[in-house]
Amino acid sequence: MSQLRKEFNQGPRTLRQQYVSVDFVVVGGGLAGVCAAIAAARKGLEVALVQDRPVLGGNASSEIRLWALGATSHMGNNNRWARESGIIGEILEENLFRNREGNPVIFDLLLLELVHREKNIQLLLNTAVLDADIISDSIKGVKAFNSQNSTLYDIRSPLFCDASGDGVLGYLSGADFRIGAEDKQEFSEKFAPDEEYGQLMGHSIYFYSRDTGQPTDFVPPEFALEDITEIPRYRRFNAKEDGCNLWWIEYGGRLDTVHDTEEIKWELWKVVHGVWNHIKNSGEFPEAENMTLEWVGHIPGKRESRRFEGDYMLNQSDVVEQKSHYDAVSFGGWSIDLHPADGVYSDDNGCHQWHSKGVYQIPFRSMYSRNVSNLLVTGRLISASHVAFASTRVMLTCASNGQVAGTAAAVCNKHGLLPRELAKEENVSLLQQKLLRSGHFIPGIPQAGDCDLALSADLSVSSTLSLQSLKPDASWQNLADRRAMMIPVPAGSLPVFSMIFRACENTTLEVSLRRSDKHFNHTPEIILDTQTLVLQKGEHAAVVEFNTDWPDCTYAFLCLEVNNKVDVALSSERLTGILSLAQKGNAKVSLGSRQEPEGDIGFDAFDFWLPERRPEGKSFAIDFSNPLAIYQPGFMKNGLQRPVKKTNAWLPARDDRQPRVTLEWAEPVTISQIGIHLDNDFDHPMETVQWGHPERVTPFCVRSYRILDARGNTLLEKRDNHLSFNKIQLPNAVTTRKLIFEFDRDGIDHPAIFGISCY
Repeated sequence: MSQLRKEFNQGPRTLRQQYVSVDFVVVGGGLAGVCAAIAAARKGLEVALVQDRPVLGGNASSEIRLWALGATSHMGNNNRWARESGIIGEILEENLFRNREGNPVIFDLLLLELVHREKNIQLLLNTAVLDADIISDSIKGVKAFNSQNSTLYDIRSPLFCDASGDGVLGYLSGADFRIGAEDKQEFSEKFAPDEEYGQLMGHSIYFYSRDTGQPTDFVPPEFALEDITEIPRYRRFNAKEDGCNLWWIEYGGRLDTVHDTEEIKWELWKVVHGVWNHIKNSGEFPEAENMTLEWVGHIPGKRESRRFEGDYMLNQSDVVEQKSHYDAVSFGGWSIDLHPADGVYSDDNGCHQWHSKGVYQIPFRSMYSRNVSNLLVTGRLISASHVAFASTRVMLTCASNGQVAGTAAAVCNKHGLLPRELAKEENVSLLQQKLLRSGHFIPGIPQAGDCDLALSADLSVSSTLSLQSLKPDASWQNLADRRAMMIPVPAGSLPVFSMIFRACENTTLEVSLRRSDKHFNHTPEIILDTQTLVLQKGEHAAVVEFNTDWPDCTYAFLCLEVNNKVDVALSSERLTGILSLAQKGNAKVSLGSRQEPEGDIGFDAFDFWLPERRPEGKSFAIDFSNPLAIYQPGFMKNGLQRPVKKTNAWLPARDDRQPRVTLEWAEPVTISQIGIHLDNDFDHPMETVQWGHPERVTPFCVRSYRILDARGNTLLEKRDNHLSFNKIQLPNAVTTRKLIFEFDRDGIDHPAIFGISCY
């Protein structure tokens, strides 16, 4: 039995205090902070993750419920195979497997489980940083208060990371920062906004509705917006859209987006409840009779506040021109997406999205403070102009940058470096290769093999698929839109090929062969050759021969022009690195099927060529006169783990029932760790919440495999795999001259392997 405790007034009391000493402190538990903490913990650092909310995930959590997205942009741009990988890739793939319905509560649980699993992470939820101890230009510690256990924490560390969104640690430590938009002249940014448009983006609050099956009433609170016409776009409201579909219920860009957040929240509550009152009680939406307001966000989702200055500030030209950086460690691909500061009360569009033709590199020099020596910054806080920030701010880009920060902390810890020293040309490859070895993707930077024993092995395979044909499946696609198929082709020319068409009358069809201006992009702006096919009424095959060649492997776009009198035969066979496209727009991220900038604002004009989500998006049925060798075993050694300008994958032949990869060394080697890179469809956005997905694992991903030694002994067997990167720590190091990898088909038509590494 517990003893009665009494305390009599003996003067002022102090809060209970707890001292914490770790290798690395991460402030902020959004996706960026989560990835930073996990990355550092997996590399042996003791980490404190300080989060001022009761859940992890930030804007992706159940408190706010925005789907996490990044470079894939809902498959609405020309960034093919651009989904973020590494730790955030693992999170997305795990969420798809467990939670393809997009339940934000399940996503909360997943993040909590992944952090809880890391024994090197001390997670402090409901804990807000309120002070920093600074000596010279270095942070020595922070004080943080937990409102639930009434404890004041004193947390000490040699390295810190601010992933807090508003930059509370950077602010308290005296780090240089900016709020608002730069003048056009500072970075020659033609898209920099003027005062009328506004210099900050606001916050949004989301809501859910539910059909109860019976009539329900809604009595609005007294603070609800009464006159719906105060919202210029009020006619866009309907009873079917809720949650993030109404992201443009936004406010606060004219206020202080840090200190006025409570005022902004109340205004957003006013709007949301006024909108629901309009839907329920205006009489314009009889379909809403049985609907109830099930959930309204309690805190707003923030877009923009402080941005901290590093040794490099990313700007519009970096994004649009896709500039190269020697210290590239991450990438972005969301549009430059600015919103009017007046938000929902603006008569302008809710956003202005302008895309580049492909993904762009983000340098490490933008991920630490220029004047606080041991402070890394990540998430929304990285060193970027207001215009570039409009692209880098989205959650999956932030999360990818979070892994950079956590990995950088580990490299700094190991080599006795500060972040600025790590950013030097002679040092930064330490960080780049550590990231790549963890499954993280950096455009233009392949994984090097200094320590990879697989590169010194003789590699052999059981068979290799050569692409001769994709057989028709009796389905057809009408050419009411321009259609295309992306085909990776070796240096030389495209073989003569035939396709099957069905015409309702005698007609002609224009067919063109295109490629991208930059070999690593996937925008087919250059026309190499054009042919006009004469089609007779009925169904028949047509032979096409293009008169062109190229000096290096590339993606060729086989484009069919519009003719709604013609159908093209399709194939159900899906292969890694081959996609069918339509020249059209995605209303969520563009104004149409072509980007046409108004005036000189610093963006390119080009067409959008978009894939369709499964089960749509079948390839053309096609038959080549000579097979295409586009899935070579040697690709598994090139250090690229996704399609770029070629597939970068090995595929076994169609009739190979037990695909094998064998690594054999001239002398015995000792191996303790193995990495296997598989294909979980990097073109799939895998939106985290609200969106539903048709599958738990994508069609190319190997579900089960075995690793055997030279004697045929099974070293490891994996089942129920659903991750693209498998990092395997063998229970005991093995010394051998041979490893055999057996991959099961498990009903998969074409399992794909991007790479195997051994350490």
